[in-house]
Amino acid sequence: MAQKAQTKRIRILVAKLGLDGHDRGALVLCRAFRDAGMEVIYSGLFATPQRIAQIAEDEDVDVVALSLLNGAHLTLFPRVVKALREKGITDVLVMGGGVIPEDDKPELEKAGVRGNFGPGTPLTSITDFIHSNLTKIKK
Repeated sequence: MAQKAQTKRIRILVAKLGLDGHDRGALVLCRAFRDAGMEVIYSGLFATPQRIAQIAEDEDVDVVALSLLNGAHLTLFPRVVKALREKGITDVLVMGGGVIPEDDKPELEKAGVRGNFGPGTPLTSITDFIHSNLTKIKK
């Protein structure tokens, strides 16, 4: 009997940073990622960059999806990337979302945070972005 090759499900950490207690959008993303066949880990509220890096390491994730609505994205998102690098984690796709002004997006990209999606982004656009960009990182 021939065996089917099993493909590894994408493991994604959805993380809420800092003092941002608004998690409705993050929870919608968790459900969308799950419905797209991904394995979802949710950090819960008020995570620190170091805690997110630890969860990413412990759970061996492929993607870290950061969500922030309080305006601290230029500070906290790069700190997550730094915390991941300090643990030697360089092969995960780090992406951002929340209320991010267009002028801030190039700085986040330069820091290693991709996507940087805002409110109203179609969920399929985000899942398509993950599939397209994860293969580039995992090469």
